[in-house]
Amino acid sequence: MERQDLGTAPDAAAIEAIARATIARLPAQFARHLGDVVLTVDEEADAETLAALGLDHPLDLTGLYHGRPIGDRSVGDFGTLPDRIHLYRQAILAEWCETGVRLDDLVAHVTIHEIGHHFGLSDDDMHALEDSQDDMGTD
Repeated sequence: MERQDLGTAPDAAAIEAIARATIARLPAQFARHLGDVVLTVDEEADAETLAALGLDHPLDLTGLYHGRPIGDRSVGDFGTLPDRIHLYRQAILAEWCETGVRLDDLVAHVTIHEIGHHFGLSDDDMHALEDSQDDMGTD
């Protein structure tokens, strides 16, 4: 496959705009549960986060959900920090360059993956859903 010139690396604001557009396209029954979730784009995961996840290199982590999945909450949950989705720009850009996947598709994929954790889905659950979509011939 011939590689195209990828141009200038998008900044954090461009990646955030793609992620927010992805969220805006979600069906209402999902979007209404995301109003309090904070979305941030950081350059890369910090050493503490990487250590907690057993990762050695910041380019190994494109996104992370911090919070309590909505299915695990109770009426006694109050006074806690808002749930957060972190997207890591450098890791996303590295994957973009390495795979040649369109940047908007990659950012949407990472964003949806982290939203899946907000809804209580595990990585295995999400891979199974993606595989079933592939088997159906859809993206």
